[in-house]
Amino acid sequence: MRVRKLILFTVMLACLTQAARSIAQDSKSQPSEGTVLDSKPADFNKKIYYKNKLEFSFESGWLPINIPFVFDFLLGDGYNMTPLKYTLVPNIASLRWQVDSVRGPWILRGNWDLTFSAAITAIPRGAETNYEAYDMGIRRNFVRRNWRVGPYVDGRLGLGRIDAKGPEGVPYAQGQDFTFTVMLGSGVRYNFNPRYSIAGGLNYMHVSNAYLSQPKYLDFGINVYGPMFGLNIKLGK
Repeated sequence: MRVRKLILFTVMLACLTQAARSIAQDSKSQPSEGTVLDSKPADFNKKIYYKNKLEFSFESGWLPINIPFVFDFLLGDGYNMTPLKYTLVPNIASLRWQVDSVRGPWILRGNWDLTFSAAITAIPRGAETNYEAYDMGIRRNFVRRNWRVGPYVDGRLGLGRIDAKGPEGVPYAQGQDFTFTVMLGSGVRYNFNPRYSIAGGLNYMHVSNAYLSQPKYLDFGINVYGPMFGLNIKLGK
């Protein structure tokens, strides 16, 4: 009896030893469930787009294409254009504040940033010669996982001063110095790393005094669009 028990114990021990060896070999040859989950590459864009990130941005554009005011349908106007044509060259220094982190489903995935800008605009073609303004705006960044290229759309509103020539008798020129700005744009941003990026796209710019100069001087406004390019630099560590 003792011999049989000893033989049985020896066989069970051998079986347990073989099973332990098999489990050990399987654990080395096959990744665990946790390893499979962690194998997905991390999204480096989380270091580029995140809540409370501050950036300095400088943009410059060439806006030579004249069009009617895009919101004429709200005013009941007929999308008319004047014979006086303009080309605007805006140079814009901005502070960009990302107000949230990346979120949202699929194609809408991204975040928002607020923009506070000081702009000096040269006018190489048109009645006036220069325009200075303060603008504020909002931008939606569309962010895909691990893409260095990110599309965006933005809009800005501002107020400023132009050297109006309407009071000097120039036909179709601006009616007063104090004016307002509307800017709409879209484009793509390319991120070299979390600190530096460049952007390029199309920008529409409207300048007018919102009829404040009328009836003494008519408000014809300026409506142009063209390419805009910029450089973004992360502030802080």
